[in-house]
Amino acid sequence: MVETSSQNQAGMYSVGVREHVMVAHSFEGELFGPAQRLHGHTYVVDVEFRRAELTAEGVVVDIARAHTALRAVLDALNYRNLDELTELRGHNTTTEFLSRLIFDRLRERIAGGELGPGSDALRSLRVTLHESHVAWACFEAPL
Repeated sequence: MVETSSQNQAGMYSVGVREHVMVAHSFEGELFGPAQRLHGHTYVVDVEFRRAELTAEGVVVDIARAHTALRAVLDALNYRNLDELTELRGHNTTTEFLSRLIFDRLRERIAGGELGPGSDALRSLRVTLHESHVAWACFEAPL
């Protein structure tokens, strides 16, 4: 038997899921140059779930449930003009802002038990939005 106790080895296990979301938006402010005009993105969204100990089944979290939760969060944004969403008015929906928004909405689903038994032991979550192959932003925090 291989010893995997965190008492003997400090560290974290992680598992990730990936999806994509297509949105349109515009920004306010000189900093954004031509992006002040309406434009679109197909973001690749990576979410990493972390915990110190595996469940009795030997997993970090049920990957299928994690993917379903992510898809549900993204469905509320998919094929939408973010400028038209009441809850986002007054915000520049930058990649950084959206990574935090997705984090917060996933955290609510985790707290609600949607990721199944053992998900209450998740320690942290990292959300990465890739806006292209050369640029991305993340939000990461403890749960």
